[in-house]
Amino acid sequence: MLALSIAGFDPSGGAGILADIKTFSALGVYGAGVITALTAQNVGRVSGIMPVPPGFVEEQLDLVMEDLPVVHAKTGMLYSAEIVEAVAEKVREYGLRVIVDPVMVAASGGELSEGNFVRALRRHLLPEALIVTPNVAEAERLSDIPIGTVDDAIRAARVIGELCDVIITGGHLGGRSVILIDGDVEVLEGKLLDSRNTHGSGCSFSAATAAYLERGLDLGEALRMADDFVREAIRHGHHGTLNQFWMHGRYPE
Repeated sequence: MLALSIAGFDPSGGAGILADIKTFSALGVYGAGVITALTAQNVGRVSGIMPVPPGFVEEQLDLVMEDLPVVHAKTGMLYSAEIVEAVAEKVREYGLRVIVDPVMVAASGGELSEGNFVRALRRHLLPEALIVTPNVAEAERLSDIPIGTVDDAIRAARVIGELCDVIITGGHLGGRSVILIDGDVEVLEGKLLDSRNTHGSGCSFSAATAAYLERGLDLGEALRMADDFVREAIRHGHHGTLNQFWMHGRYPE
């Protein structure tokens, strides 16, 4: 079993491609990775971003696919419209079942995208996606609907759902997530944990979804299992970020 992350690099190890690979490994799935951008960041702030040229993103993807029979992939920070278009083309070319984490803003507040990024997502990548996993702020940008309540999130999910299935994750909805699969809406109940160890939670959620799909679960069950996985990873987290290896009894200090 294997899965691919197409995402940015967080040198602190808490988010981005390193969080994805940890998640894949914790769930028994071999992880490959294509880097889209280098960042200078930690849990508290982002001070710099160096995007990878789109052609080199494509070259990385081609070489991975030449060697590994990847079916399930996830995207994280893509940063620019040009990288979005390059990734979308490769998703089509290789028929990847892709989970899109539409990373736009860091939890610390730093912008992680530029230019016509949202427009490119809507036009090029979301129509190729299996599901997109925005938080509330990202769902507002994708739908142009302000979200203050679960009902607002449902309306936004229906707009985004015209392009692909969607889960609006519950960190800003009192722990509740809104899922739309094949036009059917469900509210996944949950409770927020009183924890600061949340850096990388969105990355880990989308990576866990890809891993559970690779393990043979259907989409709805993969989302529920990913939600449970991330909640426990936060509960057992440290240094402001998740502990993806909580189920193995390993708690690195």
